[in-house]
Amino acid sequence: MSEQIPLHDKDRATEDDRGDGTRQIASDLAYLRTIMVNVMFFGKPHAGDRRWVLIDAGVFGGKSSIKSAAESRFGAGARPAAIVLTHGHFDHVGALEDLADEWDVPVYAHSLEHPYLTGEAAYPDGDPSVGGGLMASLSGLLPTKPVNVSDRLDALPEDGSVPFMPGWVWIHTPGHSPGHISLWRTADRTLIAGDAFVTTKAESAYATALQTPELHGPPRYFTIDWPKSKTSVETLAALRPDLVVTGHGRAMQGPNVTEGLQTLAREFDHIAVPSDGEYVRRPATVEDGSAYVRS
Repeated sequence: MSEQIPLHDKDRATEDDRGDGTRQIASDLAYLRTIMVNVMFFGKPHAGDRRWVLIDAGVFGGKSSIKSAAESRFGAGARPAAIVLTHGHFDHVGALEDLADEWDVPVYAHSLEHPYLTGEAAYPDGDPSVGGGLMASLSGLLPTKPVNVSDRLDALPEDGSVPFMPGWVWIHTPGHSPGHISLWRTADRTLIAGDAFVTTKAESAYATALQTPELHGPPRYFTIDWPKSKTSVETLAALRPDLVVTGHGRAMQGPNVTEGLQTLAREFDHIAVPSDGEYVRRPATVEDGSAYVRS
């Protein structure tokens, strides 16, 4: 069974390394790798205070690198207008509480993700039985407890717009988590996919360190609803994105990436879904409440 769609160095997005750890992939979009996960910065360089947006908040301990990159890109003391979350897993909200408080900034997420962001519910445990590498084998030990930013938390607008990100829309892409979203800009066919799919083998610590360019489904060890995840990838593939940045792995661009995503959607059950696993046998869903564990 195939587990990835190989890409090549030539499929990596053109990146402007600004010397601050960020990689600029469009005039108003850059990303920063914090240990094992990417955070994204929307806004033109030197935009200034409250004129940019942070997408996701990395791992615990990543606050200083995110702040440093933000100040280098947007100016000394420049705070974002908002923080937008693709979802609330530990590696996407590690610095969220500290940054939101220090910057005095609103946090936007899908309403189905709110219980994980208000201290009400934890995620289901990671599933080591999916296999694939060290990260998967350790997933039962990874944090699932919620953070609490309830005083700053807002739901994303129902019309699909993204606050402070003109030209972008949010798309509900559940499966990896109940309220997972991706961000899409039609004008240049740019997709911020979060963990709906990724461009490295997230289950493997070696692949994560090496950043080998490959298209994979969502990180298996934390994906709780595979049927919904498949539908989400099909939705994103139908957009035929040209430039893709995901939560794990390098940004990728070009026809090979576009067609590779089509293949991933078409052969999702063979490429992405593990042969066995707790949530393969029984998805954790919003409908039966099993997606939300008492914190």
